[in-house]
Amino acid sequence: MNTTTEKMSSADLIQIEDKYGAHNYHPLGVVLSRGEGVHVWDVEGKKYYDFLSAYSAVNQGHCHPKIVGAMVDQAKTLTLTSRAFYNDALGPYEKFVTEYFGFDKVLPMNTGAEAVETAIKLCRKWAYEVKGIAEDQAKIIVCGGNFHGRTTTIVSFSDDANAKDNFGPFTPGFIRIPYDDTAALEEALKQENVAGFLVEPIQGEAGVFVPSDGYLAKARELCTEAGALFIADEVQTGIARTGSLLAVCGDCSCGNSCQKDPQTYVQPDILILGKAMSGGAYPVSAVLANDEIMMVIKPGQHGSTFGGNPVAAKVAVAALEVVQEENLAENARRLGKLFRKEMNRIIENTDLVVKVRGRGLLNAILINDTEESETAWNLCVAMKENGLLAKPTHGNIIRFAPPLVMNEEQLMECVAIIEKTIMNFEK
Repeated sequence: MNTTTEKMSSADLIQIEDKYGAHNYHPLGVVLSRGEGVHVWDVEGKKYYDFLSAYSAVNQGHCHPKIVGAMVDQAKTLTLTSRAFYNDALGPYEKFVTEYFGFDKVLPMNTGAEAVETAIKLCRKWAYEVKGIAEDQAKIIVCGGNFHGRTTTIVSFSDDANAKDNFGPFTPGFIRIPYDDTAALEEALKQENVAGFLVEPIQGEAGVFVPSDGYLAKARELCTEAGALFIADEVQTGIARTGSLLAVCGDCSCGNSCQKDPQTYVQPDILILGKAMSGGAYPVSAVLANDEIMMVIKPGQHGSTFGGNPVAAKVAVAALEVVQEENLAENARRLGKLFRKEMNRIIENTDLVVKVRGRGLLNAILINDTEESETAWNLCVAMKENGLLAKPTHGNIIRFAPPLVMNEEQLMECVAIIEKTIMNFEK
């Protein structure tokens, strides 16, 4: 059987995937074969700016040499032991990552959804064994518009019909409240048997909704008063994407690492990370918590064959070192402000785009059409033709999230592409 892609066109490769792959994604019509930094190339050799970054997994840029080097070197030595044995990479990684983010313990996993599931299990077990909630009665508060993954348990508390319909029966034990509503959170926390509050500091998949100033701090305060765990899902917003190391750092300007400024930092009880933990080179996720919470998990009660494998450990250390060494949080903060300024300038001259919102280099524009329309999709197709790749989310919203290694000159080239596409689209 010939499996080579040599000399195959984009159309040929799309047709093969359509025939043999499950149709659980709706990709833009481009077939990528190479990436470097902020750019990707299709199989015909056309060059594009990547303005999605694999949903913020490629914060450090495509194929960063330090990250790839760490992966290749370790892959030549030892790839997998399972957790049946110790390996010489995991312990040093655990020490590094807990000190990096300021927690006692880390539980390593592979994907974002796995990490969220881990946090849910951890919260429930803590509720029964530490807080004293009766078994099987624990409830976790979540927010409307959330996106935490697509496992059966996670879609149980989603309000996205496309992710949820016809996948039941669903897992009970969740209370859904409006996002960015501390009054609703305060009322929900009064219910019996509440174990925790799971929240995205900025809702990315919902359309880059940035909460009101003080929302996270007030939520933290309310959880503390109620004796409930504050669980921050930073799978997409973490690792410098929003202009700080973590989105829970708020409007912190510490630059290349979080110094936990008490005026801005909101301390989660459980921190969930993924995506850019590896710079997009390898599946790496992590759940961090202090001993009082993490130590409720005993041998055999949770795990993963691949979680904490040597390659993942080495890659994650390299990826996090790049964030500090290249000042990516500071760069995201500076370029994000410039990008939103430029988008607002464009908005003044068009009726097609009505709003830009975001923080750091996680931004979105709201298209002046209905969520059911194809306008945002068609705009993304037109931007692709002009050399920039982005995707809509929720129909009439386009998310813009380039790699954080982008420089100002490149950003302004991208702004020009976006502006040209919008202005030509109106004609």
